[in-house]
Amino acid sequence: MSARKRFDQTVAIDWSGAKGSRHKGIAVARMERGHAPALVRPRHVWSRSEVLDWLRREACRAPTLFGFDFSFAPPLVERGSYLPGENVPAGAKAFWAYVDRLVEDADLGAASFLEEKHRRHFYFGKEDGEKAAYMWFRETEKRLNAQGGGKAATVYDAIGAAQVAKASFAGMRLLHRLDGQLPVWPFDPLPAKGSAVVEIYGRLYLQRAGGRGTKVRDADMLDAALKALGSPPARLGRDPSDHESDALVTAAGMMHVLATEAEPFAPEALTPEIARTEGWTFGVF
Repeated sequence: MSARKRFDQTVAIDWSGAKGSRHKGIAVARMERGHAPALVRPRHVWSRSEVLDWLRREACRAPTLFGFDFSFAPPLVERGSYLPGENVPAGAKAFWAYVDRLVEDADLGAASFLEEKHRRHFYFGKEDGEKAAYMWFRETEKRLNAQGGGKAATVYDAIGAAQVAKASFAGMRLLHRLDGQLPVWPFDPLPAKGSAVVEIYGRLYLQRAGGRGTKVRDADMLDAALKALGSPPARLGRDPSDHESDALVTAAGMMHVLATEAEPFAPEALTPEIARTEGWTFGVF
């Protein structure tokens, strides 16, 4: 069976790197093939550990493509190190283990990794000098930006509402716990059967759905975006939160990529080195 047809459903997880044990910024949406996407536990305030436990169970229930909205690794190709001048691993899986070993923040959090363990590598404000000195990107992010798919953030920028640093390093702790249990593409080869995990970028699918802005905040806009991606309407009966709409649209966008792209797991710019060290965002070609 081809890779594009082997998944029965897609799941999109709008992630959070916030401190604490429960996070209003997390939303989970599932889309079964031929059906509209739906929220998993609507209005539930998830913990990151709950997401991990639910994912493990769901992965056994049906062949699922799970997408997480965070950067799976820092840039390495540009500079030869994730944290130049530091004695850190030079491969993504070993780096995930390093992050997990170094911090003990609650609920798979990783804020202390940025704020204390490797503070000099992250931009928190003007006291850190010119922000441009921290603007390093992975190859997939460069590709996305060049194609007009959005303006991807760097994991070294740790300030502001749009930053992805804390969410990404928290996510790396989760990925470490999945290592050996569930394939994480492209660090692992795509399996012939079963479930897999990929990195996603929600704004990419909002743009493909014709959205001019970065958020969908009412039910009509949500259903229009889903229709543009070949999906039945969600019919929530209420306006979604930003996190809910991001998850719902992205679940539909992932299914749309599987249905319309001949080789969704073979982007032309993905090399073995990039696959081992930086990874790739599903849907970027």
